[in-house]
Amino acid sequence: MTASSGTDHLCGMSLAIDAVGGKWKLHLMWVLADGPVRFGEIRRKLDGVSEKVLSENLRQMEASGIVHRELYPEIPPRVEYSLTALGKDLSAALEPLEKWGDRNRAELLSRNC
Repeated sequence: MTASSGTDHLCGMSLAIDAVGGKWKLHLMWVLADGPVRFGEIRRKLDGVSEKVLSENLRQMEASGIVHRELYPEIPPRVEYSLTALGKDLSAALEPLEKWGDRNRAELLSRNC
């Protein structure tokens, strides 16, 4: 693996980490994997995330092409977030990581307590 600096990404792993790095992005991928979700519902499912941090993460993921933001011209306005084709592809790539966590849950929890 080759390290990267700035926008000069030489490694696919660096690109993937940039796309889902941080405390909340992997959790957001999990919430959005089931289909379009409104902001309030995302916030309820991600206990502990502030509105500001959630908004920032969604904006970053939208800018990366991972998340689509759909604004419906209604009163009051309705906004839904969903995974793009690129986001769905990334979600599929993350499934083995989830399975690893499930397989090793007991050992990981015993070491983190």
